[in-house]
Amino acid sequence: MRRISLLSVLLLTLVVLAFQNPSVLAAAGPPANAAKTAQAHKASALPPGYVGQKMCETCHTNLGKAFADNPHEKMVDLHGDMGLTCENCHGPGKAHVEGGGNVNKIFRFEKATPKQIDEKCLRCHSTAHPNFMRSPHAKAGVDCLSCHSIHHSTAPDLLISKQPQLCESCHTDVKAQFAMPFHHPVPEGVLKCTDCHDVHGTFSSNNLRSTADQNRICTKCHMDVRGPFVYEHAAVKAVGCLGCHNPHGSQNPRLLNMPNINVLCNQCHSPVSEGTFHSMGQGSSARTPCTDCHTMIHGSNLNEAFIR
Repeated sequence: MRRISLLSVLLLTLVVLAFQNPSVLAAAGPPANAAKTAQAHKASALPPGYVGQKMCETCHTNLGKAFADNPHEKMVDLHGDMGLTCENCHGPGKAHVEGGGNVNKIFRFEKATPKQIDEKCLRCHSTAHPNFMRSPHAKAGVDCLSCHSIHHSTAPDLLISKQPQLCESCHTDVKAQFAMPFHHPVPEGVLKCTDCHDVHGTFSSNNLRSTADQNRICTKCHMDVRGPFVYEHAAVKAVGCLGCHNPHGSQNPRLLNMPNINVLCNQCHSPVSEGTFHSMGQGSSARTPCTDCHTMIHGSNLNEAFIR
């Protein structure tokens, strides 16, 4: 009998163990071409016309690397981790690839209309922003990419710049109001435009956030005038805070719409000015202002004339 070498014994032992316990072979790792086989299987599972993110990155390398930290990276989970992040927004890429990168065979946002851009974004964001298409922004052709940069912004909300500078780039009239002597501290960074406005649209024409009581936008900060009161000032309920105040800025203290308090009051209480006592408030600002007596002008729990 020929002498069996030590190597042969070891190989025979390994074969016997493998049949008895298949995990021994598994521990040795997959075949060298297993990764390629898995990738090919993954590609074959893609929907018709799609090529996957890895194919996109062969040309768009820098965008692909930067996209790893992008909030939209999670879109890959929408299709069972098949790598359809790019094509979720740009559409199927097979024709684009087979055309040698033909730019006319892929959805290009820079060539799309505002409505087309909005419709693309709202396929995913319609639940969060259901009123956008009725908003003044959408009606004016201010599409999503006017404020957001999907690939190049590092901000969590993908804004192209910070508030209020972004809003003021269009709303220059409001920027001027914030430069007035009396203004809400938006330029100072204490408040943001979106604290009061939902830029993606509400049922209000000026995108004010919608609440059951619209004054709540103001009284969430100005709680001393919130109420409810036993004696309500009708103007507060009917017209609201904006009937007397300019929320962005004013040349008048307390952001009043007019420098003379009595003239402001007599917009509604004009018959009062005919009385002898109240006529003291007409004319010179040195005469008695209405609020010297009617101190609880926003509402009172004690006096129906709002006198303390």
